[in-house]
Amino acid sequence: MKNFTLEEIASACGGKYVGDKALSQSTITSVERDSRQIKEGSLFLAIKGERVDGHDFIEKCYDAGAICAICETAPKNPTKPYILVDSTLEAVKLIAKEYRNKFDIPVVGISGSVGKTSTKEMLYAVLSQKYKTHKTQGNLNNELGVPLTLLSMPEDAECAVIEMGISDFGEMSRLSKMVQPTICVLTIIGECHLENLGDRDGVLKAKTEMFEFASENADYILNGDDDKLFAVDNVRGKKPIFFGFATDNEYHAEDIENNGEGGIDCTLCFDNTRLPVTIPAIGSYMVSNALAAVAAGRLLGLSDEQLIAGVQSYKTVGSRANVINTGKIRIIDDCYNANPTSVKASLDTLMNFNGRKVAILGDMKELGANELAFHKETGNYAKQKGVDLVIAIGPLAKELAKGANGIWYDTIGNAEKMIRTLVHNGDTVLVKASHSMNFEEVVKILKEL
Repeated sequence: MKNFTLEEIASACGGKYVGDKALSQSTITSVERDSRQIKEGSLFLAIKGERVDGHDFIEKCYDAGAICAICETAPKNPTKPYILVDSTLEAVKLIAKEYRNKFDIPVVGISGSVGKTSTKEMLYAVLSQKYKTHKTQGNLNNELGVPLTLLSMPEDAECAVIEMGISDFGEMSRLSKMVQPTICVLTIIGECHLENLGDRDGVLKAKTEMFEFASENADYILNGDDDKLFAVDNVRGKKPIFFGFATDNEYHAEDIENNGEGGIDCTLCFDNTRLPVTIPAIGSYMVSNALAAVAAGRLLGLSDEQLIAGVQSYKTVGSRANVINTGKIRIIDDCYNANPTSVKASLDTLMNFNGRKVAILGDMKELGANELAFHKETGNYAKQKGVDLVIAIGPLAKELAKGANGIWYDTIGNAEKMIRTLVHNGDTVLVKASHSMNFEEVVKILKEL
């Protein structure tokens, strides 16, 4: 970390420093919320959770090397300094903002209803060709994850890519106040979190809160294929840069050929430049993600050679369009999360594979009052695409099965026997549902076939 003293931290969050005054000039080495991750010199965040209260572990953290704790109630027998605050969660946001201000580097803020993480990874792959780049790890994209991501930025970071996920109005404002992006990237305005945001116009409003707190003279990279984003013609006096499949986008692609597991061949086009690349991914939507990353790379001075190398070094992460070849079947493990837009994109990807195509789909959560209609429409889409077999699991997915003329089960346990019976050697099987559906269990069943 850059030098960050306990005195600075207490001042940043408006907390009360309690302890040896001389130690207030001590610098921290890391910020940790998990007592098991404490290192020598760590600052420990004592957070009250649903099942565990971090305040119960303060002494343990002191013993493990922590030099200070941020806490809402004073430790019973403090052996080291602590900073007393009203809310640890609010304090860490203020601390993260102060730490962000120590860096004068490009910071790319990335959001959207679909493709946040894959675009973040593509941005990282491209920008790493020139800069020592820091990125969001895992799913640390919320009001605790984003400050932790900022506070883990190493002293020598030259660039950062920060993913920001939201589910309600106001969240993006709070995130972008911390991140202060110098480049804002938005992927798709889709049908997600509608129980809070209402409709796609609400999603657009919530996502574009990012713009208000972007750095002065920030750049804006938007998906021009999205009707809501394409209508954004001016942001704080600056024209957005548009990317997408349509040739009227400033950054677009030609000669697209999806080779399934062999990747996607295409030519990325901009400013009379044509870059032939092979994207090591299975979903054609990755062409759009690559265009967004190339647009950011161009703003930050990467050469054509660096742009090509970056796109071609992309790696998928976790359960996001990850292909598992068991020797009997191919599994498209895309069970990290789901909404109607992302499921349709995954079905498009499934259709790029040879042989029989099976989709095992589950409930899509947080879709609001029209959730059943969204499920049925998604099932209709699977039928129209020509998916050979749809197995739908979960209470909401019953409507999806109806739309797809598929088979429905209420639970994974009840579906297991038929999955083992109906999936055949040589099949390609898409697995996708909202994260809370625990479809990792479906992937496990398929691996055992």
